[in-house]
Amino acid sequence: MLRRTLLASAAGIAMSGAMLGGVALADGHDPVKVGFVFVGPIGDGGWTYEHNKGRLAVEAEFGDAVETVFVESVPEGPDAERVMTQMALEGADLIFTTSFGYMDPTINVAANFPDVSFEHATGYKQADNVSVYSARFYEGRAVQGHIAGQITESNIIGYIASFPIPEVIRGINAAYIHALEVNPDVEFKIIWAYTWFDPAKEAEAAAVLIEQGADVILQHTDSTAPQAAAAAANDAGATIYTFGQASDMPEFAPLPRVSSIIDDWAPYYIARTQAIIDGTWESTSTWDGIGPGMVGIGEISDAIPAEVKASAEDMIARLASGEYHAFTGPINKQDGSVWLAEGETASDYGDDGLAGMAFYVEGLTAEIPQ
Repeated sequence: MLRRTLLASAAGIAMSGAMLGGVALADGHDPVKVGFVFVGPIGDGGWTYEHNKGRLAVEAEFGDAVETVFVESVPEGPDAERVMTQMALEGADLIFTTSFGYMDPTINVAANFPDVSFEHATGYKQADNVSVYSARFYEGRAVQGHIAGQITESNIIGYIASFPIPEVIRGINAAYIHALEVNPDVEFKIIWAYTWFDPAKEAEAAAVLIEQGADVILQHTDSTAPQAAAAAANDAGATIYTFGQASDMPEFAPLPRVSSIIDDWAPYYIARTQAIIDGTWESTSTWDGIGPGMVGIGEISDAIPAEVKASAEDMIARLASGEYHAFTGPINKQDGSVWLAEGETASDYGDDGLAGMAFYVEGLTAEIPQ
């Protein structure tokens, strides 16, 4: 797994800028410089791995017309502002900041560089030079819940959560609703890891959930550590199922990894870079799901029954076409009050909209950390 320290990476950017400053293409135009700020290492096998694939796709698409730079394993705090500022000072025209915790740092730095365009992943704060973009991961988690509820033998599903933010709470609710729909006896056990990427913590959380009886593990953290923990348990005689997070994680298929949510950022990164080249970039808000292809579902393995696989594929098709919405009533909140009436679908924004979801649905017995 490739790792760099923040300082080493920042130094790498500085050196890159010094070497490339003043270099122009043969046609007299400097390449467009695109920066990426990553919360994990590009070799995490999950979230950052897929963002970096998007960066490489930009390079492949535009060749010498574009130069990309990146810094990995950037903490979501003051270090993020320093990295973004350095990228802007080094001449970046467009900077993608790829984690929710970068939202305020992105807004702060963007205010100091009005001629640089910024794109923040999974946030909600925009500015004239700041766009936001995210994927409807909850659609994929609905599919996972649909499968998980049918394959669990213990009726206990473990969920490794990262931080108590709407994106993560939405995922838990989507998975639970669809697991409960196919298995009224299902129970969710949730462990909050308070990290996006910490393989040791993630593996420990998976082990604890398995000890608590979970035979299916879902995760909203970024490494393959939970898959490895489940694989080790299976080697010892258990049967534990997992789902890939953000990336296909095929090395763990067909078991424990029975399917995956795959984030495909490449088309978006290419389109937004093209907008910079064309001079048409403007601040936008993008939230795409399975239909547009920003969320993919990896191959569903033959380790699960054929009828479960077929029903999951049917759900994927209905989500993609818009025939089905992952949050369709009747759905009550955890306290029993009505959230969505029969046939009603959740709105994206506004009171009780998906974007700001801060409550569990009825049936989940855990509490959201405050």
